[in-house]
Amino acid sequence: MNQEKFNEIIDFAIGREQEAVEFYQELQNLVSFESRKELMHELELMEKGHIKILENISKNIKTETSIPKVDDLKIADYMVEVKPTAEMSYQDILIIAMKKEEMAQKLYKKLADQSDNDEIKNLFLRLASEEAKHKLRFEKIYDDDILKEN
Repeated sequence: MNQEKFNEIIDFAIGREQEAVEFYQELQNLVSFESRKELMHELELMEKGHIKILENISKNIKTETSIPKVDDLKIADYMVEVKPTAEMSYQDILIIAMKKEEMAQKLYKKLADQSDNDEIKNLFLRLASEEAKHKLRFEKIYDDDILKEN
């Protein structure tokens, strides 16, 4: 893969992460409870961390190369997308977060599959793993706070 194509992919990924940052910022303005705003802010910060990783890669700053295996509770696999509203519940917020992380993970896996360069493939697999960690985190919260309460 040439440098121009590589930069194009990194710019695309940064754009997707920036969209996620903006989404979580908008949700902070929508939700009414302070604890929900804090959760949205935490999500925003996670996505900003992904942008930093991608920016460092685009500047040829070496990043961690190991790709940890992440468990998958598969809770998000059985969830229906939820539209954000001012009245959304804690459960709705968790579903939105799980689905967003799931979609980002799938995107990075697809980009890895399409790459013929091992370094770039590993980069996208690492980013997919990061998204999987976030998804798992929300699935565990959902399991503890929603499923075990019922």
